[in-house]
Amino acid sequence: MPSADDNLLEYTPLVRKLALQMLARLPASVQLDDLMQAGMIGLLDAMRRYQENPEAQFETYATARIRGAMLDELRAQDWLPRSVRSKSRKIESAIHKQEQALMRPPSESEVAAELGVSLAEYRDMLKDAHGVQILHYEDFSRDGEDGWHDVSASGETSPLDALLASDLRQVLIDAIDALPEREKLLMSLCYEQGLNLKEIGAVLGVTEARVCQLRSQAIARIRTHLRDHAWQDLPPESLLAWVA
Repeated sequence: MPSADDNLLEYTPLVRKLALQMLARLPASVQLDDLMQAGMIGLLDAMRRYQENPEAQFETYATARIRGAMLDELRAQDWLPRSVRSKSRKIESAIHKQEQALMRPPSESEVAAELGVSLAEYRDMLKDAHGVQILHYEDFSRDGEDGWHDVSASGETSPLDALLASDLRQVLIDAIDALPEREKLLMSLCYEQGLNLKEIGAVLGVTEARVCQLRSQAIARIRTHLRDHAWQDLPPESLLAWVA
């Protein structure tokens, strides 16, 4: 096991990388320095808690702790306004109703019609919803109680391990497969290949603002699919890995 100073030096770039990845999906009000500071606290905590074993590499464990610390910071800041959450849920409800009626993913025009707004107004709603994640913190609640559970702090298992061991992984795969091809490609570029908005826009041939709109719509479709498949009955530790 490397010394504490060695780990700090070696893994500080990892903290910055994770902070930048998270920042790309958050509102402009969230500052990189705040995420970096929280991430460094998570790294120090990982160094204190980590015990080597053949099934867990330090970087894997540290990544979970760093992300968890950043999420705690975001939660403490209440970074997503209620108005944004409200718009997001209205979009999800409209998508759900249209999917049930059409038996296919609805187009933007069809969702806008369900909402009773113009296409331009709907796209403005999608732009405002930038920063909404696949899961909200409120999604962890059970009967009005806070269901937040940081499994990585328990030392029992990591969020990723819990995710892979649950049915949520397959539900998420199905949800992404059900996306229209363009949105499926966008999600792959964003979450698998780690491209930023400008790079994704270049691949899709659209502006960064349009990328934000399409991403918000894709996440709304995924959230609708998850609700339809009763993901809320799965343990919250399985969901934690997908907030970031």
